[in-house]
Amino acid sequence: MTVFAVEYVYDAESSEARDATRPAHREWTAGLAQDGTLLASGPYGDGAGALLIFKAADEQALNEVLKQDPFAAAGAISGTRTMIWAPLTGLLAGHAA
Repeated sequence: MTVFAVEYVYDAESSEARDATRPAHREWTAGLAQDGTLLASGPYGDGAGALLIFKAADEQALNEVLKQDPFAAAGAISGTRTMIWAPLTGLLAGHAA
Protein backbone atom coordinates (compact mmCIF):
# COMPACT_ATOMS: atom_id res chain seq x y z
CA MET A 1 0.00 0.00 0.00
CA THR A 2 1.11 3.52 -0.77
CA VAL A 3 0.58 6.56 1.43
CA PHE A 4 -0.86 9.63 -0.31
CA ALA A 5 -1.16 13.20 0.91
CA VAL A 6 -4.24 14.82 -0.61
CA GLU A 7 -4.77 18.54 -0.34
CA TYR A 8 -8.26 19.92 -0.88
CA VAL A 9 -8.66 23.56 -1.92
CA TYR A 10 -11.93 25.32 -1.16
CA ASP A 11 -13.34 28.48 -2.72
CA ALA A 12 -14.95 30.97 -0.34
CA GLU A 13 -18.15 30.52 -2.37
CA SER A 14 -18.31 26.84 -1.42
CA SER A 15 -18.80 27.45 2.30
CA GLU A 16 -22.57 26.89 2.09
CA ALA A 17 -22.12 23.58 0.26
CA ARG A 18 -19.47 22.49 2.77
CA ASP A 19 -21.65 23.44 5.74
CA ALA A 20 -24.60 21.49 4.30
CA THR A 21 -22.57 18.36 3.54
CA ARG A 22 -20.08 18.43 6.45
CA PRO A 23 -21.97 15.80 8.53
CA ALA A 24 -21.98 13.37 5.58
CA HIS A 25 -18.34 14.19 4.79
CA ARG A 26 -17.31 13.50 8.39
CA GLU A 27 -19.28 10.24 8.42
CA TRP A 28 -17.45 9.27 5.21
CA THR A 29 -14.01 10.12 6.68
CA ALA A 30 -14.82 8.30 9.93
CA GLY A 31 -15.68 5.14 8.02
CA LEU A 32 -12.46 5.34 6.02
CA ALA A 33 -10.45 5.90 9.21
CA GLN A 34 -12.12 2.91 10.83
CA ASP A 35 -11.15 0.62 7.94
CA GLY A 36 -7.57 1.99 7.80
CA THR A 37 -7.87 3.73 4.43
CA LEU A 38 -7.68 7.23 5.94
CA LEU A 39 -4.80 7.77 8.35
CA ALA A 40 -5.49 11.40 9.26
CA SER A 41 -7.46 14.39 8.02
CA GLY A 42 -8.51 17.86 8.97
CA PRO A 43 -9.18 21.37 7.72
CA TYR A 44 -6.63 24.15 7.58
CA GLY A 45 -7.11 26.83 10.20
CA ASP A 46 -7.91 29.49 7.62
CA GLY A 47 -10.74 27.43 6.08
CA ALA A 48 -9.13 27.50 2.63
CA GLY A 49 -8.69 23.74 2.39
CA ALA A 50 -7.83 20.51 4.14
CA LEU A 51 -5.17 17.81 4.26
CA LEU A 52 -6.07 14.12 4.11
CA ILE A 53 -3.59 11.24 4.41
CA PHE A 54 -4.69 8.00 2.74
CA LYS A 55 -3.38 4.49 2.16
CA ALA A 56 -4.29 3.03 -1.23
CA ALA A 57 -2.99 0.44 -3.67
CA ASP A 58 -2.33 3.12 -6.29
CA GLU A 59 -3.53 6.53 -7.45
CA GLN A 60 -6.40 5.07 -9.45
CA ALA A 61 -7.75 3.30 -6.35
CA LEU A 62 -7.33 6.52 -4.37
CA ASN A 63 -9.26 8.50 -6.99
CA GLU A 64 -12.13 6.02 -6.76
CA VAL A 65 -12.28 6.64 -3.01
CA LEU A 66 -12.11 10.43 -3.44
CA LYS A 67 -15.05 10.39 -5.86
CA GLN A 68 -17.21 9.10 -3.01
CA ASP A 69 -16.57 12.14 -0.79
CA PRO A 70 -19.85 14.01 -0.20
CA PHE A 71 -17.86 17.26 -0.59
CA ALA A 72 -16.96 16.17 -4.14
CA ALA A 73 -20.58 15.37 -4.99
CA ALA A 74 -21.66 18.78 -3.65
CA GLY A 75 -19.04 20.65 -5.69
CA ALA A 76 -17.42 21.93 -2.50
CA ILE A 77 -13.85 21.15 -3.60
CA SER A 78 -12.38 23.55 -6.14
CA GLY A 79 -9.06 21.73 -6.51
CA THR A 80 -6.96 18.85 -5.27
CA ARG A 81 -3.29 18.08 -5.15
CA THR A 82 -2.26 14.46 -4.65
CA MET A 83 1.26 13.30 -3.84
CA ILE A 84 2.84 10.03 -2.81
CA TRP A 85 4.18 10.65 0.67
CA ALA A 86 6.70 8.67 2.70
CA PRO A 87 6.23 9.33 6.44
CA LEU A 88 9.62 8.40 7.86
CA THR A 89 9.36 9.88 11.36
CA GLY A 90 6.53 10.19 13.83
CA LEU A 91 3.21 8.49 14.42
CA LEU A 92 2.58 7.65 10.75
CA ALA A 93 6.09 6.31 10.05
CA GLY A 94 4.95 2.69 10.27
CA HIS A 95 2.75 3.22 7.21
CA ALA A 96 5.56 4.03 4.75
CA ALA A 97 5.90 1.48 1.98
